[in-house]
Amino acid sequence: MEPRRYPPLLPREKYLRRVARNTAAAGALILGSLALGVAGYHLFCRLSWLDALVNASMILTGMGPVDPIGTVQGKLFESFYALFSGVMFLSSIAVLLAPVVHRFLHRFHLDLSDDRPEKKS
Repeated sequence: MEPRRYPPLLPREKYLRRVARNTAAAGALILGSLALGVAGYHLFCRLSWLDALVNASMILTGMGPVDPIGTVQGKLFESFYALFSGVMFLSSIAVLLAPVVHRFLHRFHLDLSDDRPEKKS
Protein backbone atom coordinates (compact mmCIF):
# COMPACT_ATOMS: atom_id res chain seq x y z
CA MET A 1 0.00 0.00 0.00
CA GLU A 2 1.28 3.46 -0.90
CA PRO A 3 1.65 6.11 1.77
CA ARG A 4 -0.94 8.89 1.76
CA ARG A 5 -0.10 11.80 -0.50
CA TYR A 6 -2.24 14.29 1.39
CA PRO A 7 -3.03 14.65 5.09
CA PRO A 8 -6.59 13.78 6.17
CA LEU A 9 -9.27 16.45 6.56
CA LEU A 10 -9.34 18.32 9.84
CA PRO A 11 -11.88 17.03 12.33
CA ARG A 12 -15.14 18.99 12.27
CA GLU A 13 -14.46 20.69 15.62
CA LYS A 14 -11.08 22.05 14.51
CA TYR A 15 -12.55 23.11 11.17
CA LEU A 16 -15.33 25.06 12.91
CA ARG A 17 -12.74 26.71 15.17
CA ARG A 18 -10.82 27.76 12.06
CA VAL A 19 -14.01 29.18 10.51
CA ALA A 20 -14.75 31.10 13.72
CA ARG A 21 -11.20 32.48 13.84
CA ASN A 22 -11.39 33.64 10.22
CA THR A 23 -14.84 35.15 10.82
CA ALA A 24 -13.41 37.14 13.73
CA ALA A 25 -10.47 38.28 11.57
CA ALA A 26 -12.81 39.37 8.76
CA GLY A 27 -14.98 41.22 11.28
CA ALA A 28 -11.91 42.96 12.66
CA LEU A 29 -10.91 44.07 9.15
CA ILE A 30 -14.38 45.48 8.53
CA LEU A 31 -14.62 47.20 11.92
CA GLY A 32 -11.12 48.66 11.57
CA SER A 33 -11.94 49.97 8.10
CA LEU A 34 -15.19 51.42 9.37
CA ALA A 35 -13.43 53.13 12.30
CA LEU A 36 -10.86 54.61 9.92
CA GLY A 37 -13.64 55.91 7.69
CA VAL A 38 -15.66 57.40 10.54
CA ALA A 39 -12.59 59.21 11.90
CA GLY A 40 -11.64 60.47 8.43
CA TYR A 41 -15.11 61.73 7.60
CA HIS A 42 -15.31 63.46 10.96
CA LEU A 43 -11.87 65.09 10.73
CA PHE A 44 -11.51 65.86 7.03
CA CYS A 45 -15.12 66.37 5.97
CA ARG A 46 -16.33 68.09 9.15
CA LEU A 47 -19.32 65.74 9.52
CA SER A 48 -20.92 64.81 12.84
CA TRP A 49 -20.03 61.39 14.23
CA LEU A 50 -23.37 59.93 13.17
CA ASP A 51 -23.16 61.34 9.63
CA ALA A 52 -19.55 60.15 9.41
CA LEU A 53 -20.69 56.64 10.40
CA VAL A 54 -23.43 56.66 7.77
CA ASN A 55 -21.07 57.82 5.01
CA ALA A 56 -18.30 55.40 5.99
CA SER A 57 -20.78 52.50 6.12
CA MET A 58 -22.24 53.37 2.75
CA ILE A 59 -18.82 53.67 1.10
CA LEU A 60 -17.55 50.47 2.73
CA THR A 61 -20.50 48.45 1.40
CA GLY A 62 -20.23 49.98 -2.06
CA MET A 63 -23.45 51.99 -1.94
CA GLY A 64 -21.85 55.42 -2.30
CA PRO A 65 -21.69 58.57 -0.17
CA VAL A 66 -24.75 60.16 1.41
CA ASP A 67 -23.63 63.71 2.18
CA PRO A 68 -22.01 65.98 -0.42
CA ILE A 69 -18.46 66.94 0.52
CA GLY A 70 -17.37 70.54 -0.04
CA THR A 71 -13.74 70.69 1.06
CA VAL A 72 -10.73 69.64 -1.01
CA GLN A 73 -9.25 67.52 1.78
CA GLY A 74 -12.66 65.89 2.28
CA LYS A 75 -12.91 64.99 -1.40
CA LEU A 76 -9.38 63.59 -1.40
CA PHE A 77 -10.13 61.53 1.71
CA GLU A 78 -13.37 60.26 0.22
CA SER A 79 -11.58 59.19 -2.98
CA PHE A 80 -8.83 57.29 -1.17
CA TYR A 81 -11.27 55.79 1.34
CA ALA A 82 -13.47 54.50 -1.49
CA LEU A 83 -10.47 52.75 -3.10
CA PHE A 84 -9.30 51.42 0.27
CA SER A 85 -12.81 50.20 1.11
CA GLY A 86 -13.11 48.19 -2.08
CA VAL A 87 -9.85 46.39 -1.37
CA MET A 88 -10.68 45.81 2.31
CA PHE A 89 -14.17 44.51 1.54
CA LEU A 90 -12.82 41.99 -0.96
CA SER A 91 -10.00 41.03 1.39
CA SER A 92 -12.40 40.40 4.25
CA ILE A 93 -14.57 38.22 2.03
CA ALA A 94 -11.45 36.25 1.03
CA VAL A 95 -10.47 35.78 4.68
CA LEU A 96 -14.02 34.72 5.54
CA LEU A 97 -14.27 32.14 2.75
CA ALA A 98 -10.68 30.81 2.89
CA PRO A 99 -11.33 27.86 5.25
CA VAL A 100 -14.45 26.80 3.34
CA VAL A 101 -12.71 26.89 -0.04
CA HIS A 102 -9.63 25.18 1.43
CA ARG A 103 -11.72 22.32 2.81
CA PHE A 104 -13.66 22.01 -0.45
CA LEU A 105 -10.46 21.79 -2.51
CA HIS A 106 -8.79 19.51 0.02
CA ARG A 107 -11.58 16.95 -0.38
CA PHE A 108 -10.69 16.54 -4.05
CA HIS A 109 -7.08 15.74 -3.20
CA LEU A 110 -7.70 13.11 -0.56
CA ASP A 111 -6.35 9.69 -1.25
CA LEU A 112 -9.55 7.66 -1.12
CA SER A 113 -7.95 4.34 -2.02
CA ASP A 114 -7.88 3.37 1.68
CA ASP A 115 -11.68 3.57 1.81
CA ARG A 116 -12.35 1.33 -1.17
CA PRO A 117 -12.15 -2.44 -0.92
CA GLU A 118 -9.18 -3.84 -2.81
CA LYS A 119 -9.84 -5.70 -6.04
CA LYS A 120 -8.77 -9.32 -6.15
CA SER A 121 -7.25 -10.43 -9.44
